[in-house]
Amino acid sequence: MPTPTDYLKKGALRVIEPAISLLARNNVSPNTITTVGTLLTVAAGVVYATGHIMTAGWIMAVTAFFDVVDGAVARRTGRSTVFGAFYDSSLDRVADGALMAGLTVFYATNPIHHNLYMMVVCLCGIIGTFLVSYTRARAESLGIDAKVGVMQRPERIVLLSAPQALFGLFWNGWVLIGIIILLTVTAWITAVQRIAFVYRNTRHADNKPIRIINDPVSPNPTTNPSKTTGMPASRRAQS
Repeated sequence: MPTPTDYLKKGALRVIEPAISLLARNNVSPNTITTVGTLLTVAAGVVYATGHIMTAGWIMAVTAFFDVVDGAVARRTGRSTVFGAFYDSSLDRVADGALMAGLTVFYATNPIHHNLYMMVVCLCGIIGTFLVSYTRARAESLGIDAKVGVMQRPERIVLLSAPQALFGLFWNGWVLIGIIILLTVTAWITAVQRIAFVYRNTRHADNKPIRIINDPVSPNPTTNPSKTTGMPASRRAQS
């Protein structure tokens, strides 16, 4: 079932269609677009750390453009590659970490809004955010699409941009505090939901006996290493 974010993304694609066409016509690399978007997000994290919350929110609103455009340009130009998907996912983790790290520094150093408890919440938010992405990636390595949960990356980006751009430190920073707590709690809920989803989809498979074939070890160095261990190569790579 489409989420509100899906409808928002479709609407945004229609609005920025001219920009996508321009980039595609000029053969701009999708990886370049991804890199620029990540650098802007890191910049937003630095601005968060300095306490300019509203400015950082507007920067994040701009980065959402790059987050949508890179994939659209890749599909339009036929340049969707395995490495491109890997590169995009890797830089997404850099962006997520930079944003929450910037907010952690803000609560650690700001003379007015210094808050030890919010530092801890932000650190928990970093762990929860990484868990959300890791659980999905690990599930996909097992052949399971675990794109479930209440708070996925598009929703996180929206919550880290729009409220800050509009309200900044309104109500003495309580709007920002509420957003961070919401992001942290829902990130952990999403991680648990994905773990439970994978458990339900694998518990019957785990009950099946595993047949191990012990092949003689060949002295030939070109022998497939998976035959020398009795374990499929793909399984060992996942461990």
